[in-house]
Amino acid sequence: MYQSFITYRGGRWFWVALLLCAVSIGLYVWHDLPQPPGGGTWLGYTLGTIGALLILWLTYLGRRKRNYASNLGSVQGWTSAHVYLGTSLIIIATLHAGFQFGWNVHTLAYVLMLLVILSGFFGVWAYLRYPEILTDNTGGKTRDDLFREVAEIDKQLLRQAAPLGAEMETAVASSVERTQIGGGVIAQLRARDDSRVVLPGQGLVANSEQKPILDLVVEQLSQTSHREQAAILREMSNLIGARARLLQRIRRDVQIQGLLRVWLYFHVPLAFACVAALLVHVISVFVYW
Repeated sequence: MYQSFITYRGGRWFWVALLLCAVSIGLYVWHDLPQPPGGGTWLGYTLGTIGALLILWLTYLGRRKRNYASNLGSVQGWTSAHVYLGTSLIIIATLHAGFQFGWNVHTLAYVLMLLVILSGFFGVWAYLRYPEILTDNTGGKTRDDLFREVAEIDKQLLRQAAPLGAEMETAVASSVERTQIGGGVIAQLRARDDSRVVLPGQGLVANSEQKPILDLVVEQLSQTSHREQAAILREMSNLIGARARLLQRIRRDVQIQGLLRVWLYFHVPLAFACVAALLVHVISVFVYW
């Protein structure tokens, strides 16, 4: 039976994280110190040590995901622990600081940690939601499968356009050659169709969603009196419509996978920045306190 990293082993790491938060809150409420709570108290050092070790351990997930021969638990289990224990850091780090914040490296480490966690929440949502969206969009096919279907339609269109005259053949060939998919990061995320086509009497124009080339075929169909040409044009209009739908699905697939990559471009650098700030925070505490 399938289980996601959220429900891994009955939510084992949820309960571990919950217990850790409960113990931290209990100690914070119970402790009785002559000075206000903060990182410099025994409780602050205890929670700070737990938080620092958790941050370093959780950062190891990226390395663990690439170590397929490791016997240190499954990737799914590590991911579940990463999510729940990472979330528990909000409580642990806040109590470690004793709610004392300022314009210093200590607060910087705290803020970076919160940014990593918040970006992680988006990652959890994306990895739970997007696979279903991807499957619905592609019908369970791979992107290569969709490209092969487009290539087959292209061959049929070029073959059928050949007997319809040079202008139609040129227009169809240009619509195939100038089809635009993907590009840079922004182009992938926009998923906009920047395709072009050379139309008779108009030159090079936008061919968004293949509508201009389809309009040309429909116009030719309405003007022809030859039965064979009409049959060819009708078939071409169906093929162009099917091609436009396939291209739309490919662009959507590129867009969703691009969103997941962009998320990692934020989450991973933020995590390393958090670790760097954490090290500065720890060193400064032992040097200046």
